[in-house]
Amino acid sequence: MKAQTNTLDYQEYMQNAALVFLERHQAEHLGDLSTLLNRTINHLVACLDVTESVAVKLASLAHIELVEIAFRQRLDLDYSSDTVVVIKDPIKGFYWSVPVSLIYERILNAPDNVRLRSANS
Repeated sequence: MKAQTNTLDYQEYMQNAALVFLERHQAEHLGDLSTLLNRTINHLVACLDVTESVAVKLASLAHIELVEIAFRQRLDLDYSSDTVVVIKDPIKGFYWSVPVSLIYERILNAPDNVRLRSANS
């Protein structure tokens, strides 16, 4: 039983490492999931000495978790204003207050923004 527990702990730890890598680098690969997953797999193999087959499995599981995290975060209209957006994660109880000016500066007006377009016609 202890060997199985150690294996599960190892897989959980490595899946968490994959999730952290995905979160850190997802903005670099908007719309290019295969490149992001390949980078994650390569990171697990090269930096954490995970076998490639296990790295593929863990990267895939971490990606599923990342998608689930993204869908549970919500805009909190009750606490947002014209200049500040409040985002909440009801599962973890986290709240983030993000100035609209920062969203504009870092996302909308970023030099590498080729995906997001103005809503004006």
